[in-house]
Amino acid sequence: MDLSDARQDLGVAAAAALGAVALTVGLDLLGGVAVPTPARVAPLVVYFAYVFTRKGGPYSSFDTPRNWTVLVVVVTVAAGGYAIAT
Repeated sequence: MDLSDARQDLGVAAAAALGAVALTVGLDLLGGVAVPTPARVAPLVVYFAYVFTRKGGPYSSFDTPRNWTVLVVVVTVAAGGYAIAT
């Protein structure tokens, strides 16, 4: 693994971790909104999809870390919206 690949992986992993923490701390603890477990781990699911498909999987055309980071943010916002709506 090249050092630049590791930095890219770390960036996507950090976005997923921050998304999961934001859902738990921001909504559940500070906002008083009950966030279900599937919504809490949704950003991490995107990261695992990134890890397992980055080497030529069915989504290899999507294979830039910036796109995956944007997808993590979108999924986090959607999960937060779902938690607020329920």
